[in-house]
Amino acid sequence: MPKLNRDGVQIYYEVHGEGPVILLSHGYSSTSGMWKGQIEALSAKHKLVIWDMRGHGDSDYPDDQAAYSEEATVADMAALLDEVGADKAIIGGLSLGGYMSLAFNRAHPERVSALLIIDTGPGYRNDEAREGWNQNAIKRAERLEREGLPNLANASAEVRQVRHRSADGLAKAARGMLTQRDAGVMNSLASVAVPSLIVVGADDTPFLAASDYMAAKIPGAKKVVIPAAGHAANIDQPEAFNRALNEFLDALGR
Repeated sequence: MPKLNRDGVQIYYEVHGEGPVILLSHGYSSTSGMWKGQIEALSAKHKLVIWDMRGHGDSDYPDDQAAYSEEATVADMAALLDEVGADKAIIGGLSLGGYMSLAFNRAHPERVSALLIIDTGPGYRNDEAREGWNQNAIKRAERLEREGLPNLANASAEVRQVRHRSADGLAKAARGMLTQRDAGVMNSLASVAVPSLIVVGADDTPFLAASDYMAAKIPGAKKVVIPAAGHAANIDQPEAFNRALNEFLDALGR
């Protein structure tokens, strides 16, 4: 499969099918492999692009901590769209990938035709709450630096089912990409101007309220709760998940 050279950082990606482009981004410490149960269902009518964020999977693991950031991730996503010849795309992802999709829409709204926000939170308006999130992200980085990849053994399904070459990139990604600096993404929700689908697993307790909030704030957003599913709703209940996405995509007419 191809790689995209981003100023010396090789970004792994896959392209499946033909049609309107969907770009799906994985969650923190997962990879494009988490979407294997969606490839057949989504590529039947669309060109599905899945990829590994820097520091994850088969992409490069830069040594420089400054190479890991929200801005770099959003720029990687834009470069991927350029690479596959897409001026606009349906942009979506799970957890960190969903947050980055919202960040992408904030930076490049003209390149987004719809949003798929899955088991995701939009960040924090309260500085203290954001600092608590950031401290947890730093602790995850420290555990990875101390314990290595075996630290992921008890993570949720989208993490357990994939592989990485090194814990170092994941630790740097936690410090630079998982941490948040402001409420910019949360404050952008009311300005989202494209059809949006919010998906959450019924058992993904930490993200239920966040999903309700996004569904209320994003104009015209549709929310689907997947029964008997946790944080990896697409893996826990792939048939119900794929059906929800395809019903939304079919309603778009593109």
